Order: sequence, then C-alpha cells, then structure tokens
Amino acid sequence: MIDLRSDTLTRPTEAMRAAMARAEVGDDVYGEDPTVRALEERVAAMFGHEAALFTPTGSLANVLAVGLLVAPGQEVLCEASAHIARAELGAHGAVSGVTMRTWIHERGGVDLDVLRRLVAPDMGPFFVRTAAISLENTHNFAGGTVLPLADLQAVRALADEAGVAVHVDGARIWNAHVATGTPLSEYGAATDSLAVCLSKGLGAPVGSLVVGSAEAMAEARVRRKRLGGGMRQVGILAAAGLHALDHHVERLADDHAHARLLAEACGTDPESVHTNIVVVEKADAAGFVARAQDAGVRVAAVGPTTVRLVTHLDVSRADAERAAAVLSTLE
Repeated sequence: MIDLRSDTLTRPTEAMRAAMARAEVGDDVYGEDPTVRALEERVAAMFGHEAALFTPTGSLANVLAVGLLVAPGQEVLCEASAHIARAELGAHGAVSGVTMRTWIHERGGVDLDVLRRLVAPDMGPFFVRTAAISLENTHNFAGGTVLPLADLQAVRALADEAGVAVHVDGARIWNAHVATGTPLSEYGAATDSLAVCLSKGLGAPVGSLVVGSAEAMAEARVRRKRLGGGMRQVGILAAAGLHALDHHVERLADDHAHARLLAEACGTDPESVHTNIVVVEKADAAGFVARAQDAGVRVAAVGPTTVRLVTHLDVSRADAERAAAVLSTLE
C-alpha cells in the first residue's frame, strides 16, 4: 500500500532510531535535557530569533505562539482555510480566549488591500482589537503553496504600521525554504513568532517548536506546563529532530518532484504544485478515495469534492510512479 494521506505518516529511519538511542537526556521540565536544549538553540539560530521551545505537537506550538501575542478578547487575523482556524478544534478560542476574523484567498495567500481593511486598531470599549496577523507557509489546505517572501515582508510592514504582531504557522516552512531557496533567517526576520514542525516532511516521529524572543519563550514554557505539555527525558525525541535537520531537509526536493509527477497523472497542472501537496478536484471525493485504496493507494478526502495527496520521506520515486499509474486510471 502506498500511503499519500499525509506527510505525518513517516516512520523513523534506522539512522534516526540509532540517533535517538544514543541521545543524552535529562529532565526537560527542569531545563536539564541537553539534547532538547541543543535542538532549541539550533532552531532559534536558524530563524534568527533568540530562543525556541520544543512542543509535542504543532497545534500546541501554534496555541502557545498566538496566545502570547493575542490577549483574551482580542483577535488574530488569518486566511479562512488556515490550519489555526480550520484544523485545531477551536483551541485558540477554547484555551486562550482568542477570537478570529478571516479573509479568503484561493491559494492561501494575502490581499494587502483586504488585510488593511480588516486590521482593527484599539477603538475603545466598542470593537474587538486586532493584536496579530497569522500566515501559513506552506499553506496546507491550499495545496502546499508557498507564501512569497515579498508578501510576508509586506504584511510585516503593514503590521508595524498598525502596531500588531505577525505569527507564521511554518509547519512546512522547510518545504518553502527548499522550493524557493529563501534563507530561513529571512522568514524569521519578518515575524514575531513561528511554529515549525519536525514530524511532517522532516520525518521525525514527534515534535514541533515555537520560535521567538527569549522573554516570550520563557512565558511559553510556563504555559506549556500549564496545558500538560511539560515533558521529562524528551531528548530521545529531540535527537530525532536534530538528525532530521542534518539529513532530511535538502531531500525535500525529491518530495516536490514526486508531487508534480502525481499532479500530472491526476490531471492537475504540475506548475501549480509548489511543494509536496497535490489537491485534486473530483465529483465524488469519497468514492475516489475508496477506489484508490482498492487499487493499493491511500489518499485523503479533505472536502466533498476535494482529494489531497501528500508525498513524503517514505514514498520513493518508484512508489510515486506506481501511484501515478494507478491514479491516472481512476475517475
């Protein structure tokens, strides 16, 4: 079975398992796990920020980051199909008391004129105040599209003018980096905080990080513990992340090439595929998913007429070619 449902399905390689077995560990709640600290320091430096905090999930990383920027009763602006709005089970409202307003963009990007009209300054005790703008790079439900650096920088300038913060949900920012050659430090320079994931394209079994200022990360550590996310000898997992950063970043280009191959087989313009996610429109998405599984390929329905295919570390070129041959025959 070739599984294209998500890049979260990867399993640790033997080399990654060996790195995990060798990891030096300590109690991370006490701040004494050297491998976690090494990972946090490395990722913070990659994005040009002061500090980072290891979290078990990307959703928790986003909740912590947004909650640090947006006080209860204030709002964060984001695109309507953003992961923080659509796929985190309302956690920002339920846990942090954060409200949201959204804009719609077909490719998950930004329209600066629309965004400028949405940003709401402090107008006294009448209207919700905008405290942050959240962007997603790459954008999951828009098909893994890359947000151009120029657009991010333009949002940064708008946010500075309005006195609001910028967060980037960078779960797959590694894919954006490889696809465009944009240095990670340039992404970081345009943000107040980021959430980056190790357990998608990079192939680690668990883990994300929040990235930001030292002061913000100290508070994030307190909030992580409050939410039950404090972990003990977690260097075993951090070691997988360090191994992934050493060995699994540049190879993301292979996943991108495999995604374009699948897009062509499914009748989608390969040029519209920026990274490792392919979105295919089918009249009966559930039926297409069932027929594909019967033929040995797992894909996911993400809407009544929308199918998503995601390439990843465990899908070889031969797997992609075989999946393409199967999917090209299905209606």
